[in-house]
Amino acid sequence: MKLIAGEAEEGQRVDFALAQQLGISRAQAQRWIAAGNVRLNGTVPRSSGRVHAGDEIEADPPEPVSSPLTPEPIPLAILHEDDDLIVIDKPAGLVVHPAPGHSRGTLVHALLHHCGELAGVGGVMRPGIVHRLDRGTSGVMVVAKTDRAHAALAEQFHDHSIEREYRALARGLPSVDTGRVDRPIGRHPRDRKRMSVHFRSGREAHTAWRVLQRFPASDRTLLAVLPETGRTHQIRVHLASAGLPIVGDTVYGRAKRSRDELSRPALHAQILGFRHPASGERLRFEAPMPEDLARRIEALAARESRT
Repeated sequence: MKLIAGEAEEGQRVDFALAQQLGISRAQAQRWIAAGNVRLNGTVPRSSGRVHAGDEIEADPPEPVSSPLTPEPIPLAILHEDDDLIVIDKPAGLVVHPAPGHSRGTLVHALLHHCGELAGVGGVMRPGIVHRLDRGTSGVMVVAKTDRAHAALAEQFHDHSIEREYRALARGLPSVDTGRVDRPIGRHPRDRKRMSVHFRSGREAHTAWRVLQRFPASDRTLLAVLPETGRTHQIRVHLASAGLPIVGDTVYGRAKRSRDELSRPALHAQILGFRHPASGERLRFEAPMPEDLARRIEALAARESRT
């Protein structure tokens, strides 16, 4: 795989740039470099070496190791499937890949059972995974079946040429119909499981939003959210920083569990569009609104009609 570094990679470490471009973990990128499977402008770099715009990065991934995970017959809502990729509607509550505390019952386990094999470039614990949705977020996801598809999709995510649109039910009533948040996101200094916008050294992040429906009687607003970058917890962090925390988000929205709210963040990945990695055809998929979020919106609308 040959990659050309852009302005966004200027000054980045080689391992970090490679991981971002291919959608793999930084540890995996370091293993490839240590094994001599990576070239920077024709020479073997150090992981700590720096990349400059225009540099050519060549990666020759080693043969994938058989996954140690046991496939599990977990039902999948499949929106599309072909020889290169599979598009699914992930339910809220399903973890995407194994992590501490979630060694079984993940989307990867389900996909291994359904597909048999997935792209090896994602690593033995994250085969085929190009992007993630948080455990509590529902909606459309694409997973690569081949290394070629993984690399092509990862490049589109890196270049921000992917079409993504979410639905979010937020607390608060914005005075304008559209807005955007342009604030870097970094790891919270005291809670490593959380992200924060209070960092000058955070990674660049941009999120646009528009109002779809206001519910003044309940102080709630339904938003269409378009993330222009893909940072961890980006939408949740950015909306909270804009005074529009997501309903049900106990981490960033300081939500309290109540009988009339959701048991998870009211965030749904509704639309995903991309170029097919083999044919180049532009594809676009939409995941219907999940039942729990649809019911909550209907209840809010009913309350408006009574006031």
